[in-house]
Amino acid sequence: MGRRAPLIALALATIASIGGTRLSAIAIPWLVLTTTGDPILTGAVGFAEMLPYVLAKALGGPLIDRIGARRIAIWCDMLSMLAIAVIPVLFWLGLLSIWVLMPAVALVGVLRAPSDAAKQALVPAIARLVAVPLERVTGVIGASDRLAGTLGAAGAGVLIALIGPAPALLANAVAFCVSAVIVGLGVPAQAAADADDAKAVETYGVQFAAGWAALRQDPVLVGLVVMIAFTNLFDQAYATLLLPVWVRESGLDVSWVGILLAVFSGAAIAGASLAAAVAERVPRLVIYVVGFICAGPVAHVTLALNAPLEAIIPILVLSGFAAGFLNPIIGAILFERIAPALVGRVIALVGALAWALMPFGGLYGGVLVEWGGVYLALGLTGAFYMVATLSPALIPSFRQMNRKPIAAE
Repeated sequence: MGRRAPLIALALATIASIGGTRLSAIAIPWLVLTTTGDPILTGAVGFAEMLPYVLAKALGGPLIDRIGARRIAIWCDMLSMLAIAVIPVLFWLGLLSIWVLMPAVALVGVLRAPSDAAKQALVPAIARLVAVPLERVTGVIGASDRLAGTLGAAGAGVLIALIGPAPALLANAVAFCVSAVIVGLGVPAQAAADADDAKAVETYGVQFAAGWAALRQDPVLVGLVVMIAFTNLFDQAYATLLLPVWVRESGLDVSWVGILLAVFSGAAIAGASLAAAVAERVPRLVIYVVGFICAGPVAHVTLALNAPLEAIIPILVLSGFAAGFLNPIIGAILFERIAPALVGRVIALVGALAWALMPFGGLYGGVLVEWGGVYLALGLTGAFYMVATLSPALIPSFRQMNRKPIAAE
């Protein structure tokens, strides 16, 4: 692997941790939906995990800069392994109820958030260490994220069908352990030297305020965060509730939830891989808008029209390929505009605020399904998604995303 070893290690750790998380994102809602039959209760369990995740991610940024991104990633992955393993153990003991499941997934959310933010905060240091352009590194990590989604979704469908949703969560526990080991062995300590050496002379509050000020004063970052918060709301509703309900009402078995998500994510791998090679040369704003249109409204409307599977699958391939360009572009914009000393804080805040509406995704989807059925819910969500996607055409700050010098120290 040579000089590129740290980048490969970060990519593999991303695949392991995100892949396991995607598996649980299918297994837990399916467990609740099949045992209770209640879409609103299913959404409430998603809320119970995502709200603590968002809060922990927002508040954990100063700790990443103070303790070090590498250490936070290792510690939190190991603790996440233990937390997620509790759920199948309780299931086998006959002690798993909805009121036990909610605090269990809340703990998982609290532990998973700092780890996700820490891995992302390592990106600019890894890019410097391996001497690779930032867009290429974000493209590799974006492709890894998409590959994780493909493997996690496909694995979820198979494991849930074979052993059930609760036992399938053991695979997520193993994935967290693998991620921690890979970061510990493959990412050198100097990759987090900026964070480790910046032993805080400021208080936590001062550090947090500095990160908030850096985000609030950058109109491009503010625009990205607001728009992505809404698209994430709709994506969460789709993945955790609307798609599983659509699959069930279409008379398909649970494996089709994983298959359809895997088709989308698999195509996104190809898009992200191409983005890794050419992202620094493409018009960012155009690709950003087109990518979001394909990623969200197209997929939602296709299912809302109850198109046959032979039409849905190629449309999801096209949608996923276009979506693959998004994360590399967004990642490059973030790291160009954030001062290295503030990376942990600002990245954590960006991630938390961009995910701020996700806890409500399942609840939002559940209410719509109860009110008008899954097809109307998908159609309305696709329309709302389109409004959010076209907002960059009306907001001047988005036009500044095409190029900016790297943030100063």
